[in-house]
Amino acid sequence: QVSLVESGGGLVQAGDSLTLSCVASGFTFSVNGMGWFRQAPGKEREFVAAISRSSTTFYADPVKGRFTISRHNIRSTVYLQMNSLKPEDTAVYFCATHGDFRLLLGGSENYWGRGTQVTVSS
Repeated sequence: QVSLVESGGGLVQAGDSLTLSCVASGFTFSVNGMGWFRQAPGKEREFVAAISRSSTTFYADPVKGRFTISRHNIRSTVYLQMNSLKPEDTAVYFCATHGDFRLLLGGSENYWGRGTQVTVSS
């Protein structure tokens, strides 16, 4: 049974940093792509960052240079280091996985965690 459990969200001020974690189980972590998506109030879910089995990374334009995704295969955990946070980063952040990296980016066939709230005040 695939399980993705996010943690690390919270309330911070603009310019602060925050690190999200996602612990995975129920599949062979090392061969799956992992990613983060987010959904802000009143908006559709959007892609944030992803990392492949070979540790190739891809970021959405709004977070490039500020966010870093990484994975630790022995721990079956993916991280999202968020720096220089802005109010527009406020959203529920969801962890996702898929065996095909390209399909992971599309988001239509992913397994999902329940999400963790990130709120950035000004």
